[in-house]
Amino acid sequence: MSSPIQRAVRLSLCGLLVVLFSAAALADSSHERTQFGHDISVGPGEEAGEVTCFGCSVRIRGHVTGDVTTFGGSVILEDNADIAGDLSTFGGNVRIDGSAKVNGDLSVFGGRIHRDPGSTVGGDVTNLGGRFWIVLIFGLPFVVLGAFIALIIWLVRMITRPRIPAAA
Repeated sequence: MSSPIQRAVRLSLCGLLVVLFSAAALADSSHERTQFGHDISVGPGEEAGEVTCFGCSVRIRGHVTGDVTTFGGSVILEDNADIAGDLSTFGGNVRIDGSAKVNGDLSVFGGRIHRDPGSTVGGDVTNLGGRFWIVLIFGLPFVVLGAFIALIIWLVRMITRPRIPAAA
């Protein structure tokens, strides 16, 4: 006969094993790739789900079933690459070679698009190129915040300043 503590430990271990195997099974079936600072590559004949990259670049030679998004990195679609969803990059360039396809929208903020004539984009193409947009998007909120803080400091000084009566 086992004690209640031994049963609780066994149940906890079994539950932990179930959670670990479930997480491993879901991770293998989703094929999603997310990286911070490490480039992502989808090779020829390879399939990936959603691809998201922060501070890194993406090179696609295979098939992506979802969207591709980069922040501070570029995207290169080599010949015969295929993206079923949208392609968005913020602060990076997009190069589409040969007969590569983007079935959704293509959006580039603060970068450039280099497209081969044989490539296909199924949706809208939006390009807000140049560093001006990045400065505007990141800089403007800091300018407004700085002005707001300066206004508060000025108001506090006006309220706490000693008043000198006017000479009669």
